[in-house]
Amino acid sequence: MTDIEESFAINKARWSEVVKIHARSAFYRVAEFLKGEDVLSPIESAEIGPLQGKRLLHLQCHLGLDTLCLARRGAIVTGLDFSPQAVAKAEELSRDSGIPARFVEGNVYDTPRLIAGRFDVVYVTWGAICWLPDIARWAEVVARMLAPGGFLYLLEGHPYAHVLEQTEADGPLIATYDYFQGAAPLVFRDEATYADASAQIVNREAHEWNHAIGSILNALIDAGLVLEWLHEHDRLAWRLYKCLEEGPDRMFHLPAGRPNLPLAFSLKSRRPLT
Repeated sequence: MTDIEESFAINKARWSEVVKIHARSAFYRVAEFLKGEDVLSPIESAEIGPLQGKRLLHLQCHLGLDTLCLARRGAIVTGLDFSPQAVAKAEELSRDSGIPARFVEGNVYDTPRLIAGRFDVVYVTWGAICWLPDIARWAEVVARMLAPGGFLYLLEGHPYAHVLEQTEADGPLIATYDYFQGAAPLVFRDEATYADASAQIVNREAHEWNHAIGSILNALIDAGLVLEWLHEHDRLAWRLYKCLEEGPDRMFHLPAGRPNLPLAFSLKSRRPLT
């Protein structure tokens, strides 16, 4: 087993374990979704645009909640995730909600082999690309899966925000990790998950990679995609730092009195027609 394969195996074990925890957590709002609510965050909800009749591929879809919300907006959806437990839960939610969707188990780098056809939209959001060691290869997969004229929508935690760490809610945010990370993963060991701090997990180790904004943009450009826009946001979908406060929009913000920092970014990048 190579180092990368080992990292994927470690991360897959962790993500497979937390599926049940996430599905019952208040964070993911599964009950609200099944009652008909849209559980997308305000950012992607506003930015994704019309989807009626569009073929949409959601990479690293986890429980499939976003995938199914996008289907409610009229998209013809396919979700991919490397965890069999996550795919099984996504299929269960599709049945329970009556929303048609296709879910496929597999590594994101294997997507062109696993899923036939091309898509009008490739959708990637919230804590996805940090689990991938090779951002250039990821961009090539995205380009391969897009039909001419189709676009990638990417919404992620800002790589600058991931450089900082905070040990106490009233303490400083300290630059702790490299912004320009090398090939070796950052190794974290957490006893719980961001969705439920009270739920103890067995598979505590996680391997992550922080990809600089320039690396992401250049990877997409090199893969033949054209950037349409890039937005930076002062809010995030989870509590990255202990001081972050949840607002009425269900997003986490830095409190008053602290510098206003970039916490997330989003972009739209299109495959040319020719």
